Order: sequence, then C-alpha cells, then structure tokens
Amino acid sequence: MSSTLDTETPVVEQNLALASDLDLEDEPTDPNDERPFEVEMGLFDHLEELRQRIFYGFIAVAVGIIGCFTQVRQIVQLLQVPAQGAKFLQLGPGEYFFVSCKVAAYCGILVASPVIMYQVIRFVLPGLTRREQRLLGPAVFGSAALFAAGLAFAYGLLIPAALRFFISYGADVVEQIWSIDKYFDFVLLLLFATGLAFQIPVLQLLLIALGIVSVPQMVSGWRFVIVAAVILGAVLTPSIDPITQGLFGGALVFLYFTGIGLGILFQRSTGFTQAPN
Repeated sequence: MSSTLDTETPVVEQNLALASDLDLEDEPTDPNDERPFEVEMGLFDHLEELRQRIFYGFIAVAVGIIGCFTQVRQIVQLLQVPAQGAKFLQLGPGEYFFVSCKVAAYCGILVASPVIMYQVIRFVLPGLTRREQRLLGPAVFGSAALFAAGLAFAYGLLIPAALRFFISYGADVVEQIWSIDKYFDFVLLLLFATGLAFQIPVLQLLLIALGIVSVPQMVSGWRFVIVAAVILGAVLTPSIDPITQGLFGGALVFLYFTGIGLGILFQRSTGFTQAPN
C-alpha cells in the first residue's frame, strides 16, 4: 500500500506543476504592455538597420545643407535684421564664406530634422509598448512646436534685447562695426540654445506619464528650478548682459511651471495617478 502511494506521489506533483504552468500561460496580460510591431531580429540585423537609418539621416542632412546653401544669402540677411543697422566687417579672407557654410549647416540640420526624427522612430518603434507608442506622437509634435516657439522667442525678443543693450552701451564712444563671424556665433548659439531649452515641458510630461517623477515632487523642487534657471541663463546665453539672462531664465521658470500644469491636466484627463516608488 505504501509503495503504491510512493509511486503515485511524483505523478500527482507533476500534474499539479503542469496545471500551474497552464494557469500562468492562460493568465491575461495587459494590452498596453504588448509590443504590436515587435520583430525578432539578431544582433547583426539590428546593427544593419541602425546603419541604414544613420545613412538616410546623413543623406537628409546633406540635401538640407546643400539646399540651404543655395539660399544662404537670404538667410543671412534675415538673421542680420535684429542687428538694428550695425555694420559688419570681414576680418580675414574667406570669413563670410565660412559664415555662410556655418549658417547653411545649422539650417540644413534643422530642415532635415523631420527625416532624422522619422528614422529614429522607425528604429525604436518595434521595442515600444502600446502605452509608450501613444506617448510618441504627442511628444514628437509637442517637441517640434516648442522648438519652433523657442526659435521665435529668441529671434523676436532675446536677440534684439541683447543687441540693444550692447549697442546702447558705449554708443557715444565707439562705432558699431562688428565681426560677421562673431555675430553669427552669437545669434546661432542663442537661437538653438533657446530652442533646446523649450523642450522642458515635453520632458516633464514624459517623466510624469512614465511614472518616474510625480507632480508633487516637481512642485516641491521649485526653489532648485529657479537657481538652475539663473545658472543656465548665465551659461547658455552668449551675452553677459542681465536683460538677456533674465529673459532666458524667466522663460525657463515659466516653461517649468507650464509643464507642471500640463502634467496635472494629463493626470485628470487620463485618470493616471501613479507615483514613483
């Protein structure tokens, strides 16, 4: 009798283990965690796809630079408008040519950025869950809109304010004749630094949506944000005047609290209340 029980016990344990495995397999998964575009690929296949995406991005940048170089005179004239009538001087042979190449390169990358973003999305899309894919579209369009707003803010307000300060300071002592190379270094750096700084609300929304940082945590850190805005205003703006630094830092603080407001609206509209551990 005991031998019969001993032989049946392993069979019963195997059946219980098999039933447990079947229950785990039948357990429903969250559809938001599924990866609908997932494709099984080897390491070398991933590297080959990455090479192709980078190649397409370089082609787009090259086409953008060449296209912008054909219109560089008009672009240069447009960027000279905030100078308010100051004269420009070429201090060495080929200085204007190299400035033209620099302007065409910046503008070409900007023109090619939609293609670059598309290639990045196509590369990472198979690894994203449905929840992450829903965040992708608003993040991309919001980032593009905020970058354009940053360029407009810098061109329409920051650069004219900085140049007015420099023109008025010592206007009765020196004549305003500027190096064209240094002027465009100043303008291009301020334009793109402001465009990148305007990405703050997008980063905040992504951190909130992914549950990495909560809205109360962002609100509680407002003092550190103000200090960081002052430091970034001094580091990222190429001018030393307090007006430009104040406008830049004030814009960063405004964007930060705008991101908090958008995060609150996101939580209310989606019912998302997850807080990080």
